[in-house]
Order: sequence, then C-alpha cells, then structure tokens
Amino acid sequence: MSLHKLRLALNALVFLYKDIINKPLNIKLNFVKSSRQPKLPVVLTIEDVKALLAFINPKHKLLVLLLYGSGLRLMEAARLAAKDVGFDFLCLKIWYGKGGKYRVVTLAPELHQALRSQTFLVEQSLNADIAHPNCAGVYLTSRLSVKYQGAIRTLPWQYLFPSINLAVDPQSKLLRRHHCDETIIQKSVRGAAFSVKINKHVTPHTLRHSFTAHLLQSGADIRTVQDQLGHADLRTTQIYIHILQRGGNSVVSPLSRF
Repeated sequence: MSLHKLRLALNALVFLYKDIINKPLNIKLNFVKSSRQPKLPVVLTIEDVKALLAFINPKHKLLVLLLYGSGLRLMEAARLAAKDVGFDFLCLKIWYGKGGKYRVVTLAPELHQALRSQTFLVEQSLNADIAHPNCAGVYLTSRLSVKYQGAIRTLPWQYLFPSINLAVDPQSKLLRRHHCDETIIQKSVRGAAFSVKINKHVTPHTLRHSFTAHLLQSGADIRTVQDQLGHADLRTTQIYIHILQRGGNSVVSPLSRF
C-alpha cells in the first residue's frame, strides 16, 4: 500500500472514532508510521547555472536570479512586494514562506540596479491601475486591508513581479493585478535547461538547491544556511552535505589508486 493510501486510511479511522463513535483515539496510540525515503536534491554546477542564466528569457531573468542568488522558493519570489527589498541592508524579507514563517535572506548587491529598475516599472503599472475605473488595487489579506487602509494603492505593497493583465479575484470578484504566473517561470527555466543541454531534471527549485550546495561548498556555516532557507529541521539542510561529500563519507575509491 502506498504512503498516500496509508495516510488516507489513518485519517478515516481518526474521523470514525472522533465524529461517529464519539470515542477519539488516544494521542499516544502506538501507530507505526510509514515514511518516504528522502530523495537527494538535484544540484547544478556553477558552470551549469551560468549557462542556464544566459538562456533565460530577459523578462524572467531577474526573478530567476533571485531564486539562485537568495535561495528563494518560486512562490516566495513571485509574492515579493516592493517593500520587501532591503537595499540598505542587502536583504529580502520573506513574509509568507513555507508554513507561513517569516525570515530575512541575503540579497546580492549586483542586483540592486535591476531591482530599482523593476520597482520603477511597478510604479508605472500602479499609476495605470489607479487611473483604471474598475481596478480595486492589489490583493491584501482581510486583516492587512483593515490595518493598512489605502495601502492597496501605494507602491510599497505592490507585487515586485506583477502580472501583465488585470484579473478578477475569485474571492472578492473585484478586478485586481495579481503577481506573475509561476507556471511561466517554470517553463522558462525548463526551456533554458533544454537549450543548454543540461542533462538533469531542472526546475526553479533546482536553483534553490544549487544555492544551498554552493553556499556550503564555499564554507558557509550550516546553521546560517538553515536560517537562509527557512528549514525548521537542521536534518533537512544536512541532506546537501551528502551531495558535497566524495562517495560515502569522503571515502576514496580504490579504483582511484590504479
């Protein structure tokens, strides 16, 4: 039985005893969990990354550079707002990372000019939205919209990588400008990898894996890397150590002595 089916079966039993029989299962139930063997992440060499970035569509290049340069997840980059860029302290603020956690990550100073130019384009897009009679502004959560009234029409709260066209928000039914479509970035990265003939399964997340491995390879402290990635468990970060080691725990193959 697959792990997915085992989880469905366990959830069904929990529901049965809690809501039907009215005798919730004991939280200390000695249930033997079946775990999936973690896969080693795909990592590109620095030469591969250089070649990949050279073939990325210029429209998507800045976002892809942030995936590798700051170790961001694709949705973290897509949801960046103009206010999240810390030019003075060389950082990016990630407010809604995996698990809804907040963290601060590094920002390459080489991207400052490109980010300022992108912010200028966002401001132009905002001016067009303000002039549009039916545009309701950028999306904010209900709590933020109450706390920061009027923020939806100010530059700091606009998406750094906005969509080209306005779209109807399915929840509020209002016309808004969403962030860029993440599937377009995925296709752009896959297309560039195919063009430069990288014989690996390359996705936007591969650039985050590569960021991690290259940081550790350059001597960065594993705890610092853990904070940059937002990993709750250090063991998740330690997986990358296995990639950097030669063979099994740096054992030299006897074939190398021939």
